[in-house]
Amino acid sequence: MTHIRTPDGIELAYERMGNPADPAVILIMGLGAQMRIWPDSLCQALVDKGYQVVRFDNRDVGRSSQMDHHGNPSLLATWLVTKLKRKAQVPYTLKDMSRDVLALMDELEIDSAHLVGASMGGMIAQILAAKHKKRVRSLTSIMSSATSPGLPDAKLKVLLQLAKRPTPFNREASIRYTMRMNRLIGSPAYPMDEIELRALAETSFERTTNPTGFKRQLVAITAAGDRSHLLRKIKLPTLVIHGTDDPLIPVRMGEDTAAAIRKAKLKVIQGMGHDLPPALVPQLAKMMGKHLKKAEKRWKKKLEKERLRAIEEATAGTPENTPAANNPAEDNAAQSTPPLPPAAEVIELRAGRS
Repeated sequence: MTHIRTPDGIELAYERMGNPADPAVILIMGLGAQMRIWPDSLCQALVDKGYQVVRFDNRDVGRSSQMDHHGNPSLLATWLVTKLKRKAQVPYTLKDMSRDVLALMDELEIDSAHLVGASMGGMIAQILAAKHKKRVRSLTSIMSSATSPGLPDAKLKVLLQLAKRPTPFNREASIRYTMRMNRLIGSPAYPMDEIELRALAETSFERTTNPTGFKRQLVAITAAGDRSHLLRKIKLPTLVIHGTDDPLIPVRMGEDTAAAIRKAKLKVIQGMGHDLPPALVPQLAKMMGKHLKKAEKRWKKKLEKERLRAIEEATAGTPENTPAANNPAEDNAAQSTPPLPPAAEVIELRAGRS
């Protein structure tokens, strides 16, 4: 693991796997979640398919900069202001977090990448796909949302538990909270082993767990409001993955996301909740691998077209391509030749196609 510093002075911890010469896949994690939540086995599966994989801690998470100088914002005040269709004053926005991704790409000299975002990470990836299409080869949005109005909300029981942070905040309380939340939002058909779950919770605590950082990210999501208009601008190959049993972001939100993006493919996984359990990795890797392969082929075609167009434009003004001066004799000859009748012209064009 290493760090980069963004132009805004924020340090981002990241890990880079695979060959740096291979096409890049950048994994963007969700609310309060560290990069290690992306399963190692999924990262390795993508590397084996011929991609370099970059995962990182968002600001206010893990080993990246903790934005404690921004204080402890009010979630209720942010929600009320957003409901009134006014701009909420928040420590930072999802757009700011999307700039962190671009800064990471710049530092790693990645001109363009396939973006894979989970939950809040999917929202960040959606912003980049809509606003920075030259930097994004494809989008994979997992258990995420456009926050369109009129869709079902998260289950009240889940929201209440999510807001109930451990007090006092210490190692054991934090680990118990993380394990409890995973059981609450996890995939009922693919439950994680208790030993694995505890190990993940312990790693998260040891790498820094910040309750107020979690809240700052939550108000950034709340302030973003409805982004469906933004999703309609996305013209990139898009894969939307969602579980039928997601209690935090219901599957209807995934369906809405796919409907808002032109030609997006929707994959609904039975029994999947709001997590990435090891048992689902083979299925996820297969879905993502197929999507990435098609998108990469499309991207290379696009680059080749742009290259040929640039050559055409560069040679358009050269002497051999410059039209010769008119010759009066040739003009007179051309004028004296009667034009072919329309029927003959059509027949000739058809013959050319055979």
